[in-house]
Amino acid sequence: MNRFPSTLFTALPLTAVLVAPVVADACTSMLVTKGATTDGSTFITYAADAHELYGELYYTPARRHAAGSMRDVMEWDTGKFLGRIKQPAATYSVVGNMNEHQLSISESTFTGRKELEGPAGIIDYGSLIYIALERAKTAREAIQVMTDLVAEYGYASTGETFSIADPKEAWILEMIGKGEGQKGAVWVARKLPDGYISAHANQSRIRQFPLNDSATTLYSPDVISFARAKGWYTGADKDFSFADTYHPLDFGGQRFSESRVWSIFRRAAPSLKLGVEYADGADTTKRLPLWVKPDKKVSVQDAMALMRDHFEGTPLDMSKDVGAGPYAVPYRWRPMTWDVDGKSYVHERAISTQQTGFSFVAQMRSTLPDAIGGVLWFGVDDTFTTVYTPMYAGIRQVPKNFAQGVASRGEFSWDSSFWVFNWVSNQAYGRWSDMIIDVQKAQGDLEGQFLADQANIESIAQVLYKRTPEQARQYLTEYSLQQGDKVHARWRKLGEQLLVKYIDGNVRDNTGKVGHPRYPDAWYRRIAADNGKMLQSHEKPEPKPAAAPAAPAQPAAPAQPAAPKPTVAPAP
Repeated sequence: MNRFPSTLFTALPLTAVLVAPVVADACTSMLVTKGATTDGSTFITYAADAHELYGELYYTPARRHAAGSMRDVMEWDTGKFLGRIKQPAATYSVVGNMNEHQLSISESTFTGRKELEGPAGIIDYGSLIYIALERAKTAREAIQVMTDLVAEYGYASTGETFSIADPKEAWILEMIGKGEGQKGAVWVARKLPDGYISAHANQSRIRQFPLNDSATTLYSPDVISFARAKGWYTGADKDFSFADTYHPLDFGGQRFSESRVWSIFRRAAPSLKLGVEYADGADTTKRLPLWVKPDKKVSVQDAMALMRDHFEGTPLDMSKDVGAGPYAVPYRWRPMTWDVDGKSYVHERAISTQQTGFSFVAQMRSTLPDAIGGVLWFGVDDTFTTVYTPMYAGIRQVPKNFAQGVASRGEFSWDSSFWVFNWVSNQAYGRWSDMIIDVQKAQGDLEGQFLADQANIESIAQVLYKRTPEQARQYLTEYSLQQGDKVHARWRKLGEQLLVKYIDGNVRDNTGKVGHPRYPDAWYRRIAADNGKMLQSHEKPEPKPAAAPAAPAQPAAPAQPAAPKPTVAPAP
């Protein structure tokens, strides 16, 4: 989400580096074309990350508007009133970041050149998303709506990358304002080739682009001339790079933003052998491609898994250094840049992070009616511990536990899934290597059932749709509401079970018996190395008594049961 760049970091302490001050808000998004999926869907994934973001599922019903009607524009980040714009004759219903025509949009903020901050306008990046969802049916139409809006009313945010997809096409749009007091924006949009995937994470990614191919590339008329006028570009038009001009890659952009794109690409296309040199910030000339072809086609479950990542199995793996503690927790608390003994260090910034408000996998299918073909798999809190719950494009309301206004970031509520999921994940952070097993078991049970039931649910919905589309919508609404309620109840129960099972450092097994498992040996060694002499026992063994004369043989005493051995916690 976020008005600020993704220079958020999370993992092992590094060698000394110089890091510019950053604001810890960031998002990650992935696009998957229909030719790259197992069932011909297009996907957008999104993790909306910010310290103050409350995770909720927005819902706006379709409406007709009288001539002259106006719409208030409220800044997404702050709720501040920015201005009013004209309403069209009709607007579409929107569930989260998907509308009734299956159009889906997400974003990540890259900020860009400081000289371009503070442009004149009343349309911020968040409003741009939700207004476009209300007014457009296709990805290409959404690009037109978004760019027309900023041209007419001005842009009120910094640099932004948008994922925009419908059941047939997936596009990346990058946009940045023109600086203080100047109206409008410069922008470029590129259509992904079918069979490919892309991703972005708070770093501008579109470099060179074709100038005469409107089927795959759209751009503002002044995207190059504006840069020339500012003195930022002097080369040939064909060599112009949007990203290198408006948001040059630096250490932070590679280490904390492109690293998340790299982690998606390395897992989806291991055959490309994209090494850590594309992510560690040591050489910013190592540039990732804008898109890659995955080694195998991507399913909904695969898309969910790609958003659950802590750089496992790479040099950036956050579970391996001392900061992970004895239970290998792959998270680091803020601040993410820090100094000690005159040197500067960073933590890594992975896709899965504790500051996620909500995330989703948007599934769009051209083979089904829009009300049935569009599924927003929605989850709150950390992507690694959330449960993606199916919310159909045609539903008429959303589960109350996900809905706006149920609670807020500043006040706990048992009625809010955001708070219940945070209750569970914050327990798990304290004993990660053990508790995550319980969490993933419950997560897998729920998501597995949703996926197993999907074909049957949609088959019934299609039968109802042939009678009247409204019957299908009501059926899917009831189904989505029930699943939201089920997830909420199961996660509250899971939190209670975790508290009972792991209370006070004990571990209760399936029979209810309480054990006291050791820390992993590796952690004991670290404690001993840090302060071993003070911790070592100084009791000397008692001297062995002199051998006594052999006593007459006595009947053997009954054998005593051996003392139970402590259960050893699995090593991280």
